Formats: sequence, structure tokens, C-alpha cells
Amino acid sequence: MPDGGKPMTLTVLGCGTLGIAILSGVLNSLSSVNASSSSSSASGTANASAEQEDNSLPPQVPSRFIACVTRDASAKRVQTALSHHMSSLTILRNQNLKGVQEADVILLGCKPKNLKDGILREPGMLEALQGKLLLSILAGTSVESIEAQIYGSPLSGDKNPVAEGRCRIVRVMPNTASLIQRSMTVIADSNPPLSSSQTALVTWLFSRIGRVTNLPPYMMDAATALCGSGPAFIALILEALADGAVAMGLPRAEAQKMAAQTMQGTAEMVLNGQHPALLREQVCTPGGCTAGGLQALEDGKLLQLGLGGARKV
Repeated sequence: MPDGGKPMTLTVLGCGTLGIAILSGVLNSLSSVNASSSSSSASGTANASAEQEDNSLPPQVPSRFIACVTRDASAKRVQTALSHHMSSLTILRNQNLKGVQEADVILLGCKPKNLKDGILREPGMLEALQGKLLLSILAGTSVESIEAQIYGSPLSGDKNPVAEGRCRIVRVMPNTASLIQRSMTVIADSNPPLSSSQTALVTWLFSRIGRVTNLPPYMMDAATALCGSGPAFIALILEALADGAVAMGLPRAEAQKMAAQTMQGTAEMVLNGQHPALLREQVCTPGGCTAGGLQALEDGKLLQLGLGGARKV
């Protein structure tokens, strides 16, 4: 983390689909805050919602961004997706070390294979990472695995990595809904805990792409099965509902739209505090069509299939 008034730089190492989504959410949020602040200064009044968002900013947020990629096509993709923010964004091709050297916070967004291939082991990388915050969104990859790849072995006990000359690694699991700022992101607790400013920064960054929750590290694989793989499971159920409607005569486009909106509305009710079992009961009437449909789903062992799918991840 930078000292004093020095601007903070965030580097995305391996800026693919999720990296672009996260950068987009962060940059759009900062642009909104800056625009609201300028408008308030010009008019002499403060917009309440903008003021609330501005007050929610952590003590320090990035103001400069670097996207590291390996191919020209990837660089063009980043530039196209973030064209409105190029004044604060630099795209580096095959210059990972430079990107890390200039960063205060690094988002590790490459494929897990690239980690094993040594993306963090090139000469000079250990020195470039020292004392910095490394946020990993690599699926199925623990903090200990990343430490072993960088340093040869994980840090034992509850020693402070920074005091041992290492970087501070945080495991984070967003999902594909980051693309529309509707991710369910899980952040693994750190041992020893992050500082209050680091915690605020990590939470703020991933709140730009959806909802955030914190869990102990040993729960992260289960969280990956639910939140990371969950969109695929839910998409399959949505498709099945639409197929059933098509079989009853609805046009495909309308059936898919109706199934998606029904699923979204139901999810919003649950997020607003409604228990799924109570919601299910509210829709059912004795001997009605909903009760019959639920019975058919239960006979088809939908619950067991859902549990089985999550456990296979």
C-alpha cells in the first residue's frame, strides 16, 4: 500500500474476461464519484446518493491501472472494452514484471496453468512483489499453493508475510455475473488478518461487481462449487423450464425471457429476506398445478441432483 499522498496503482496480471469486468466496475464507480463531486462543487450542493457512495470509499483507492496481457488480440479486447477509461489505464503486453513493479495492488487473473508455468517466478518478480497485496481470483487455487509457486513453500503458522519479506496474498472467488456487476464474490479470511485499510480496499474493489461475503479458507472450495459453478447449474435449470414451456406451445424467445425473469424475481425475493421454503408454500395451493409440478420435480430427484452436481466440482 502506498504511503502518504502517493497515487495507488492496481495491476491486473492476466487481464481476461473477469479482469476486464473488475476493471470496468471499478473504473465506472470512480468515474461516477468524480463526476458527482465535480457537479456538487459546481452547484454548491451535494447529491445525497453520490455523497453516500463517496463516503463509502476506503482510505485509499487506485487511481492508476495496468492491464497485463500476452497477445495483441487480448490487448485490443481490453482497449475496446475500456475505451472510455484509457486516460488512467495502461496496457502492457508481455511485460508482467514491469506491471508488478509499478503496482501497489496486484490482481492475479491468469489461468491456473500460467501460475504453474511460472508467471510469478521470472527474475526480479520476488523483489517486485515484496510487501504488496496480491489478490488471486484463480479458481481452485489456495493461498498456500500460490506461496509455494512463488517462494518454494508456504509460510508456516500465523507469521506476517510482509514481515518475512513476502507479499500478502488474498484468495477471492467472483463469478461470471461480474460481467453485469451481479457477481456473488467470496473473499477468504486472512491469517493474520489484513489491516483495516486493506480489508476496506478489498471489499470495496469487489463490491463494484456485485455482492461480497467473507468465509474461512477451508470453505472456499464449497463456495467455488456454489458461486463459481452455480451459474452453469442455474442456467441448465432455466433452460429446462423454457424447454417445458416450449413443449406446451410458447415461442422459444418468449419462454426463455419469461423463465429468466421468473428466476430473477424469485432470487430477489430471497435476497430480500424471504425463505425459499416459505416462498414455495405461498405459491402452492392444495391439489393445484404448482403442487403437482413440485411433486414431479421431487420424483425426478431434483434436490439430489443439485447436491450431486455441487459435490462433483
